[in-house]
Amino acid sequence: QVQLVESGGGSVEAGGSLRLSCAASGYTDNSRCMAWFRQVPGKEREGVVVLNTRTGGTSYRGSVKGRFTISQDNAKSTVYLQMNSLKPEDTALYYCAARQYRWPEGCGFSIAEYVNWGQGTQVTVSS
Repeated sequence: QVQLVESGGGSVEAGGSLRLSCAASGYTDNSRCMAWFRQVPGKEREGVVVLNTRTGGTSYRGSVKGRFTISQDNAKSTVYLQMNSLKPEDTALYYCAARQYRWPEGCGFSIAEYVNWGQGTQVTVSS
């Protein structure tokens, strides 16, 4: 059974940094699409960044480019989201999501394509 466990959320002032972690278990290989989504109450969940763990390819939402960085530790089956220069508008509940990667499909930002989700971790950025 696949399980995603997030950690690392918290409260910071604008301009600060946080690192989120997502530990995945239950996958039989390392070919996955891993993604971070975020959601603010009353708004739709939006994709922030996706990672193809097989190719290392990434894609970032425009508003976080240059500030957020996704990385992976294959030995720990963990992905990280380093968030720098945080802004109040980054405040949200952040979710880790994953699915098995199938070549030649890409990894996208569609909520519907992800099968496994973490419980969410809150990020609050004060001005």
